[in-house]
Amino acid sequence: MRLLLLSNSTTEGFSYLEHSVDEIKVFFGNHVKKIAFIPYAAVTFSYEEYTVKVADVFSKLGYEIISVTSGNPKEIIESCDAIAVGGGNTFQLLTSIYENDLFDLIKQKVQSGVPYIGWSAGSNLACPSIMTTNDMPIVEPKSFISFSFIDYQINPHYLDAHPDGHHGETREQRILEFIALNKNIWVVGLREGSIIKVEGQVSKLLGNKSARVFKNGIETFEIPSGSSIELKHNI
Repeated sequence: MRLLLLSNSTTEGFSYLEHSVDEIKVFFGNHVKKIAFIPYAAVTFSYEEYTVKVADVFSKLGYEIISVTSGNPKEIIESCDAIAVGGGNTFQLLTSIYENDLFDLIKQKVQSGVPYIGWSAGSNLACPSIMTTNDMPIVEPKSFISFSFIDYQINPHYLDAHPDGHHGETREQRILEFIALNKNIWVVGLREGSIIKVEGQVSKLLGNKSARVFKNGIETFEIPSGSSIELKHNI
């Protein structure tokens, strides 16, 4: 499988997806021409608006974005060279993928080698489940199970901060709750601006920040940028 999993789409000091365009170009190269875009994570803006925003970035790189909402979703996915899954609300995204009967098709295409790029919620879907998303469950998908393209969970937009006067749980505390009840699952806190690139069985951390790694019974640690991520989900 070939995956490019972004923590986020907008980074301080950069325009939309600008921080990742070099990696996107390397990832897709010259072989990809048409990319099926899945905008289902959009909630407070239209799918059409989302598609235009994404297409504006990818067209400058030489790729055509075709939204699955512009026709028959399965036919569009079958006809394209790659799949892009945008960020937004992860629960709405997965619900819509199930409701449009796209789950098995996307999984089969990516497992057969079709390149997959996702950011934020789109990266969550590459994990075994969506249980480490930051999003509010505004809808209820039929299952939390996602594509399992990787063996570990991602927490996008990972923050170390604990603002003064804030008495709620930190991001780390929330993840510690998850691993307390899901003892065999690794979680990667993926800081903004960071990317995980997967080629076959090899995951590599890209960007200029380290990632924070959690697992029950193991002291939390950091993976430096440029390092391989070798974390296996143990049943």
